[in-house]
Amino acid sequence: MERAHSLLLNEEVCSQLGEHQRVEFIFEWLNHLKKLLPATDRAHVKQNQRRLVEQLSAVLIGSPGPPTRWLLAHCLALLYRLGDPVPSSLLVDRCNDIIRSKDDSPSGLPTRLAAIACLGALFEQLGRMLAGSFKDTLANLLKAMKSAESQGRYEIMLSLEKILQGLGVSAVPGHRDVYKAARTCLTDRSMAVRCAAAKCLLELQREAVFLWTSELENVATLCFRAFEGSNYNVRVSVAKLLGTLLAAAVEPRQPTAAPRQGGRGRSSLEEVMDLLSGGFLRGGAGFLRASGDMLKGTSSVGKDVRIGVTQACVVFVSTLGGSWLEANFPAFLSLLMELASHGRATQTPGDAVVTRRCVSFILRSTLGSLLGEKAQTNAAKQLCLAVAAQKRAIDAALTDGNVETRVSSADVSASQHVLVCCLLELGGLVQGLGSTAAPLLTDSSTALLDTVVSVLLHPVSSACLAAAWCLRCVAMAMPSQGSLLLDRCVERLVALKSSPEAVAGYGAAVAALVAAVQHCPLGIPHTKGMVVLALAEDLLRSASQNSRISLQRTRAGWLLVSSLVTLGPAVVEHHLSRLLLLWRCVFPASLREQEMELRRGDYFTWQVTLEGRAGALCAMKNLLLHCRELVTDDVISRLLTPLACAVALLTKVLHLSPVESFGLVMNQLVTDLSGQDNLNQPCSELTLLPPLCHHDDLPLVGPALHDTDHRYIEEQLHGSSVGGGSLDNDAFSLCERSDDAPAPLPPAIALTAAAVRLFGALFPHIISAQRVKILELFVDTVNQLKGQRQQTVQTHVCAALCSLLKVLSGGIRGSLGPEEVRSPALSLLSGALESGSPLLRCLAAEGLARLVQVVGDPGFTVSVSLLCFDRLKTARDAASRSGYALALGALYRYTGGISSPQHLSTCLGILFTLSQDSTSPEVQTWSLHSLSLVVDLSGGLYRAHAEPSFTLVLRLLLSAPPTHPEVHHSLGRCLHALITCLGPDLQGDGAAVSGLRSSCLVGCGVMQAGPDCLVQARAISCLQQLHMFSPPHVNLASLVPALCANLCSSYLCLRRAVVACLRQLVQREALEVSEHAVTLVKELPRRDNTQLGETDVGLEGALFTLLDRESDPSLRRDIQETLVHMMASSATSGKLGHWLKLCKDVLSATTDCRAPVEASQEDEEADPTRDDDSSAFRARSESGGPFTALRWATRRFAMECVCRIIAQCETADPAHFDMALAQERRLHESTDFLVLHLGDLVRMAFMAATDHSDQLRLAGLQTLLVIIRRFSAIPEPEFPGHVILEQYQANVGAALRPAFTADAPPDVTVKACQVCSAWIASGVVSDLRDLRRVHQLLASSLAKVQSGRDTSSQLYNEATATMETLAVLKAWAEVYIIAVQRSRQKENSDPSVSSLSSSSESGGLLKLVQSDLSTLSRLWLAALQDYALLTLPQEYASQLPATGGSFYTAETVKQARAHYSSSWAPILHATSLWLHSTGFVMSDDSPANLSRPATPTSMGHTSSVGGAKSPEDISSDRLHLILGISVEFLCSPHSEDQMENITSCLRALQALLDVSWPRAKIGNDQALSVELLSVLHRLMVTRESVSVQLAVLDLLRQIVTAAQEHVREKRHSAEVDDGAAEKETLPEFGEGRDTGGLIPGRSLVFGALELCLCVLVRKLPQLSPKLAGTSPTVWSLTDSDCQLVSSALCVLSDLPSVCSPEGSVSILPTVLYLLLGVLRELVHQPSSAGGGGGGLGSVVQAALQALKSVVTSPMSRQEKSRGAWILLLRSALNTLLGLWDSDSGVDQISLLTALTVFLLSAGPDVCTVEPLHALCLQRFNASMDAKDPLVSTGERSSVSWINGRIRPQSPEELMGVLEGVRAMEALVQAAEESQRAQLVAILLPLLISFLLDENALGSAPAASRSLHEAALKDLMRLGPQHSAVFRCLIASSPHLKSRLEAAVKGNQESLNAKASGANPARSAAKSSPSITLKTNFL
Repeated sequence: MERAHSLLLNEEVCSQLGEHQRVEFIFEWLNHLKKLLPATDRAHVKQNQRRLVEQLSAVLIGSPGPPTRWLLAHCLALLYRLGDPVPSSLLVDRCNDIIRSKDDSPSGLPTRLAAIACLGALFEQLGRMLAGSFKDTLANLLKAMKSAESQGRYEIMLSLEKILQGLGVSAVPGHRDVYKAARTCLTDRSMAVRCAAAKCLLELQREAVFLWTSELENVATLCFRAFEGSNYNVRVSVAKLLGTLLAAAVEPRQPTAAPRQGGRGRSSLEEVMDLLSGGFLRGGAGFLRASGDMLKGTSSVGKDVRIGVTQACVVFVSTLGGSWLEANFPAFLSLLMELASHGRATQTPGDAVVTRRCVSFILRSTLGSLLGEKAQTNAAKQLCLAVAAQKRAIDAALTDGNVETRVSSADVSASQHVLVCCLLELGGLVQGLGSTAAPLLTDSSTALLDTVVSVLLHPVSSACLAAAWCLRCVAMAMPSQGSLLLDRCVERLVALKSSPEAVAGYGAAVAALVAAVQHCPLGIPHTKGMVVLALAEDLLRSASQNSRISLQRTRAGWLLVSSLVTLGPAVVEHHLSRLLLLWRCVFPASLREQEMELRRGDYFTWQVTLEGRAGALCAMKNLLLHCRELVTDDVISRLLTPLACAVALLTKVLHLSPVESFGLVMNQLVTDLSGQDNLNQPCSELTLLPPLCHHDDLPLVGPALHDTDHRYIEEQLHGSSVGGGSLDNDAFSLCERSDDAPAPLPPAIALTAAAVRLFGALFPHIISAQRVKILELFVDTVNQLKGQRQQTVQTHVCAALCSLLKVLSGGIRGSLGPEEVRSPALSLLSGALESGSPLLRCLAAEGLARLVQVVGDPGFTVSVSLLCFDRLKTARDAASRSGYALALGALYRYTGGISSPQHLSTCLGILFTLSQDSTSPEVQTWSLHSLSLVVDLSGGLYRAHAEPSFTLVLRLLLSAPPTHPEVHHSLGRCLHALITCLGPDLQGDGAAVSGLRSSCLVGCGVMQAGPDCLVQARAISCLQQLHMFSPPHVNLASLVPALCANLCSSYLCLRRAVVACLRQLVQREALEVSEHAVTLVKELPRRDNTQLGETDVGLEGALFTLLDRESDPSLRRDIQETLVHMMASSATSGKLGHWLKLCKDVLSATTDCRAPVEASQEDEEADPTRDDDSSAFRARSESGGPFTALRWATRRFAMECVCRIIAQCETADPAHFDMALAQERRLHESTDFLVLHLGDLVRMAFMAATDHSDQLRLAGLQTLLVIIRRFSAIPEPEFPGHVILEQYQANVGAALRPAFTADAPPDVTVKACQVCSAWIASGVVSDLRDLRRVHQLLASSLAKVQSGRDTSSQLYNEATATMETLAVLKAWAEVYIIAVQRSRQKENSDPSVSSLSSSSESGGLLKLVQSDLSTLSRLWLAALQDYALLTLPQEYASQLPATGGSFYTAETVKQARAHYSSSWAPILHATSLWLHSTGFVMSDDSPANLSRPATPTSMGHTSSVGGAKSPEDISSDRLHLILGISVEFLCSPHSEDQMENITSCLRALQALLDVSWPRAKIGNDQALSVELLSVLHRLMVTRESVSVQLAVLDLLRQIVTAAQEHVREKRHSAEVDDGAAEKETLPEFGEGRDTGGLIPGRSLVFGALELCLCVLVRKLPQLSPKLAGTSPTVWSLTDSDCQLVSSALCVLSDLPSVCSPEGSVSILPTVLYLLLGVLRELVHQPSSAGGGGGGLGSVVQAALQALKSVVTSPMSRQEKSRGAWILLLRSALNTLLGLWDSDSGVDQISLLTALTVFLLSAGPDVCTVEPLHALCLQRFNASMDAKDPLVSTGERSSVSWINGRIRPQSPEELMGVLEGVRAMEALVQAAEESQRAQLVAILLPLLISFLLDENALGSAPAASRSLHEAALKDLMRLGPQHSAVFRCLIASSPHLKSRLEAAVKGNQESLNAKASGANPARSAAKSSPSITLKTNFL
């Protein structure tokens, strides 16, 4: 294929190729040429022009296929346009000659068609240059047309269209001739020709004014005739033509359209609508009536005409546009209503339904998609007025006593159709508008609700039901109306109980309103359900009192019950017993009673009884649908008796012999499906079969079954004559869960459909013999009948069989039955495969596949496939060949695919042959479809056949005539299947693979260029598939423009394919896609790019516009995903500003003139780059941006997009959230940062939060919340001390205010409370005055909570009130928590530093809350108590208060639970902070105005016993409440996703344990402490969060402290009691008592040890004895790990003090092991040397501190434990000394310090024991020679060392010397009296040797001077102490004496002046760390 890419055709390659490859090669060359020519320079083109023309002419006469001829024509025309145009007239002549030639050979036809195509293209490109040849060419084409076959006529029409397009106004002389030719083609046999003619006329009317003036009526009649017998494509094309013409007639495009003589100018809307309604009522009058008389003369107009006219009407209005519709809607509506009520349009019920559907479709398609919200509101008013006018007319007529003017029944029925259409559309509009429709209800001029409610009294049921549906829509759009409307209708129903119309109408309305609740999360008050049930019971009870209204009351009663059941299990469980009673009453108690019943009763009684039973069964069905969990075995057994009676009655009514129950029903079903009574009804295939067919096969039946924009009316075409769906067929459908108005089928069809479904469900449960009998009966019945009746039965029976097979394959137990069943089943299905109905054939093929699956016997499968092969060989008619061909492909669908290569080859042989049978397009279509299934099912096995398949598909694509698009659909499916089959192999480089790949691309190209939209859609999905497997080979530069061009196609399937493809492309290459889209828009001529919108909004803007117009859910979802992906790829990488502007434009595109005015400061800040005038008007203008009037759903999506952008920026560059950094980087690079757009973000959130749509308000508040959370901490670089959000406080306040008004919906208020608390907590606003605004809002909502709700005025469910109350309490709790935190920070920070403002702010916030705290605390406690009760397990449900809690009612417990679980944690935290602040002291200043009911369960304020509780009891209740909730939550396994709740719990517990009273309670209650510890241990093990682990250890410390205090208290009281005298006999307190045993699970100390061990071993795994011997792994502790370890060590050291002496002995080994183990690990860490590595240093300090507190523990001195302690401490010391041995790289300072701790703190009993004593000295000696002066600090006991040191030079050496001196002093103190003198004799000479004489003193370094001073000071101190030794020494050493004297004299003055150095203090700190360090890390 690469060789085809040249300007001239490579003829030598071409000549070597086979015929089929040559065709493909030429096509590829032409395709390349088409792109190459415009890019080549003109001179080069002219050079090669002659040669090229010759080559192209050779192709022209080589009988090219359709795609090749169109390409060829295009290239030729392009060549003449870009090269030398002069010789083009020669080519025109040549083409004309070819057309004239009478060549009838098979190759002649394609050449002639190619010549026709060339003419069209030449004229299109060269236009007026060829005007001279126009006359001849036209005459020639029109002459050729008379003898041409369908393909020729099709081509000529297309060619004429292009000629007209090219010549424009120059073609006027030929217009009449073209018109005449097109007239005949418009009613051609071939549908493709009709489409082409419509296109031709559409082009003609651009210039030919007569088409929409003088000839308008004729053209209209012609179009009506074109609709007769048309298919979908024809209807779309002709409707487009007719609609465009009518629009031109009403609003002429050209000013030249002045009335000519005999002609006429503008037509009025009335005239145009008359034309349309004429077509609707009479069809193409004047045409032979035969075609219309299919329906027995009842209606002479076919449905296809009516549907066509409907589509034309929609095109007409859409062409004129939204603003025209807005202006002319009243007139348009009245004309439409005339049509709806016309007698001829509504002769039979079936006709009436079609007419109503058509009118509804026109209204929906125009109002729904053309108008913005404001215009829709106006349209709704007009509809209201229309309804009111109709109602007034009927009322006047009905009440008029005068007999002559009495209204005829025909008028009443005519009015009903108008009312139904208007009301359904009104409902649709209101539902679409949502809460923005609120002004409609308040507008007194329209009085919408009064008008709709008045229709409920209409005498015809369909009008009442439509009104009920409309009310349901109002309730769904505005949930606040639900309760009010319900009350109103119930009240009227009770008042007018004796009027049959009122009972029926208001009953339906109440049912519809109750059923609307399932769509409204806010619900209705629980009491309403009770009211409805009471009313229903009353109606049913009183039904028999008055025979005139028995029927209505019975029906209304059951309708109410049915709707009540839709409220769901939470409501229904309270009423279930009453419902069961009702069901029991309506049916006889037993079958025997039923027998007796049958003997009495007249027609009317039975009618009422049956109506009642039908209603009861409907209600039962709803129970099973909506309340599955309530249907227990007991309930089922109660329902079975009524059901059995119902079944028995059914059979009795139809006089059948009863067998057992299932068999009984089965017989009835068989009669329904194949009995004689049903045969005369025409069968309604379209309702029965599609759900049973396979989704992929349905396109074979035709595009009507595709989802199209016209699905709503196209369905009617295939419905039976009984009529389509309509609400009045089944009032119970009002209770269904659906957004669109339900359209239940007529009873007869609904019965068949239900019978089919039930047959499938019951058949497996009957006895085998009966199964065989039934199927054989079916076969016999089908065989006995003929014609239409046979097809009806066949349809019913096959549907039943397939329904059964579907049920069986779903895995219901019991297979099909005995082998005898297979044969009749097979014969039924194979009979259906030969049926004339394509739908039935699809069903039969699917049935065979299911049959083979259910039987599950490979032998049977093979026999079925052989049967198909045989039939295909013998069958001659198209129907059976296509049926069996499909069966062949579908057969293996459910049995795991095709696995036999032989079978595959046989299948392919047959299907290849069938698919090339060009005589029958139908067989080709079906066999190609089947081929695609075979490809799908054979998977990898198919690879071997891929090449021949590609060849076949391409050959057919290049040769199949365009007049049969269905063949192309199937070819597209095959291509898609083949691409999927090859999959990732398509990426390969081999010649074979690249050949296949280019075949794929050529195939896609052919399909893309095809005229049919479905084929184009398939081409796009093939390219999408190809892009998935092999992205580099799909050329986006050509694909994306093709996609964008079809983005606004009028075909839904094409739009879906385009968006699905875009969605996939933008996931990988979003930037390229948007660039290609933008270049496309720039290149398009102006008139075509209106669809893509402005260039500056690009593809994204076009997608937003499309999203606003589309209603198809899957398409909307795809558009949203596409936008999200595009945003994800480019929002953070440079198009941030573009996306935010786009979202802002979308948000501001509202048509609402009542848009709220933003806070005043906004306007002043409007963008300074614009001049003032424009900015003043910009925000309010109707079309401020590129979008006009977008609806709330689109705007809400834009708001969600903004939130997504913020979330994306979080993971991107940090500069997005740092103003200073962003501004700095902005100077150097051209990137954009989110923080620079903060103003826009706030403005957008403000716009959304103050909108009229509640959904948009929620999205806006959510965005505001996100903005506050993300931006509140960013400082403002220009104003230090301030944050950037501060300037937007007015906006935030203004955005929040509307959410707190009285009529704001609760969900909005709840979200606003969240925002309020976030705003206050964020600390953005420091000034109290500013804070007060937002605080005021919260205060108002608190007042609302306090006052409680007035139950009579309640609009929503009680659970909603719970939600709102809890949200308010939660918001206050969050604010209080923050206030307390800030005031604590302020106390902790140095008061002198904190500025005045911040102190006033933090204290002030607390003051603000303080005023409401007494109220709040009570409400908080009440909420917590509710929550505690609601979390009780199911078995304690009986303990719940019968009336409900403080904030929830007993009936709404289930709904309330969710609200409590989302808000309890902050409330818990706040409550414990409040209790902390009061220190559990009760205050009596309870507010008198707290009107919330203090329930008996409220925290003991009103004790249930009667006597008031003591404050002690109340406090302990509160403590246990908080502890209980926390422990329950922390234990629950569901807490994994609720980190903040865990944190809240732990903080609450910390706050409690900070207070001494709860500490005492907990210390006193050992079991409670231990339980808390086990919960904390579990948290520690399961949670990785550092903050949680630190909080756990903090709590552990508090609990141990509590225990310590408790033990200390007991010991103290014992000492006081016993007097100090008998201290020896102290009773033992603390754990371990006398035995020292600690019981795991009951011991606090043991639990604490476990927790500490858990932390230590996790962070320092080497501690574990198992790992102790192994080589140390490299580990490192983060700072947070260091904090954890330090906390654990701190707790460890406190444990001995909690134990009794014996207990302390039993835990001491563990404690010491862990402490020394940690020390061991740390000293071997290189980084901890010298206390370096801040974190590790702190851990070393903590370890030493802990060691000291253990060594100095009082337990070591207690009588009972002293001995054991000494032994253990000695072994610990031994271990410590052993730490040196391991290796040299130890941190000696820490070890020496630890040693010092032992020496100084442990008694002499520990250290002076021999080997230890010597070892200590040895360690010190060893360290003295260390190189590091700091290491040798503690070792100064060796005099030689000090003597050996010369004068110290550095501060470190100085410190070392001084430390040595200290150590010597310590030795002196410790020595016994006898040795002391010797030691002093060593020390004193040393000190004297440090002294300097006067001369040396002046020049000595600083260190020596300091040493001199220190030595002198020491001598002055020590001399007097040891005077004897001193004197002796001075006497014996004169040089020492002289030295000392000189020093004393010489330094007398300076000694007085100088302050002593700080070194001694420092050294003291070094040797034993002081306790103050503790505060640093806790």
